[in-house]
Amino acid sequence: MSYQEAKAKYAAIGIDTDAVIEKLKTVPVALHCWQGDDLRGFDNDGPLTGGIQTTGNYPGRARNPEELMADLDLVRRLVPGKMKMNLHASYAIFDEENPWVDRDKIEPKHFKKWVDYCKARGMGCDFNPTFFSHPKCDPMTLSSVNEETRRFWVEHGRACVRISQYLADELGEPCVMNMWAGDGYKDIPGDRIGPRMRYKQSFDEILEEPFDKTKVFPCAESKTFGIGVESYTVGSAEWCLKYASSRDDCITLMDNGHYHPTEVVSDKISSILTFDKHMALHITRSVRWDSDHVVLFDDETREICREIVRCGALDRVFIATDYFDASINRVAAWVMGFRNVQKSLLFALLQPNELLKKLQDEEQFTKLMVLQEALKVYPFGDVWEEYCRQYDVPADESWFDTIETYERDVLSQRV
Repeated sequence: MSYQEAKAKYAAIGIDTDAVIEKLKTVPVALHCWQGDDLRGFDNDGPLTGGIQTTGNYPGRARNPEELMADLDLVRRLVPGKMKMNLHASYAIFDEENPWVDRDKIEPKHFKKWVDYCKARGMGCDFNPTFFSHPKCDPMTLSSVNEETRRFWVEHGRACVRISQYLADELGEPCVMNMWAGDGYKDIPGDRIGPRMRYKQSFDEILEEPFDKTKVFPCAESKTFGIGVESYTVGSAEWCLKYASSRDDCITLMDNGHYHPTEVVSDKISSILTFDKHMALHITRSVRWDSDHVVLFDDETREICREIVRCGALDRVFIATDYFDASINRVAAWVMGFRNVQKSLLFALLQPNELLKKLQDEEQFTKLMVLQEALKVYPFGDVWEEYCRQYDVPADESWFDTIETYERDVLSQRV
């Protein structure tokens, strides 16, 4: 079926595919920088700690900012859509002019090269304090009973607020500043509320740093458990949800790998949007646990995007990818995940949501089910091809030919 035929079929159910494509072009999705180097960053040579683990040893990991940016540029050549960058604080760039400082002393100048990179490519940038992989993870950071340790991480968070403001001002797009820490205990704690009270105090102190609430959006991200903190996580789902709801300068961020296996984030989105103007998402794919597998065009990814669209919330939900797989070509992993988020958003925009809502409200549940099943095999692929054509990127798997050439000529030389 051609695009024109697909366009006519969707028009019969009230969907203007041209308008859908133009709408999707305006929806930013933040691409996480840490897929390209296994979350190593540039500020230390130590191991990943604090609930973080990357598995696999596929060759070609980016070893410095130049290699990481080159890999990102290849991703941009192979995906459609409006891309933002998403940085962790550990990706500060140090040089002779701006020598290394510890995380509590980082400044906007340490991210100027990232700003230059984004400006040259017309991208905004989100930001994340890095509360892991550091000698001062004991394993507690913001909830540490050691006041010196806690103060160090508070100052890191405050520095990240200043950097987030810098990114928003320089790039002209909102900066989502996401706060997640893997604080917790491996075994059953003797005190659960103490760490959570200190965690709250730390978040409060971080958010005392001045920022423009129309440009910088701090988030609280929860997690069920982490490696080495299986029995108790300070920043639980309830804690983060209540903290964000208690303030007008912090929003909820949901990572769909950070919940119990039987929970789905797609069902939670409408609950948050009932009460909050904004929320944020990290889209990943968990397999039995938060294993950060590459995002697929699977049921939950589609349902997350459908729920955003159904709620009329494309301008209220900040979307980012978050996974890191070192068992396969890292650049290909980036491309696959980003393309699958784009596919899912396009699929969601092609649904006749007003008609589906009408059938539900009229309690025509049989007809609702029939139509929902029929939509699964509507000519979505032809609209996807047209969307990719307008970005001059491959719609099919032929993009991988470029990856294989890049692996042979560039990645294989990284020893």
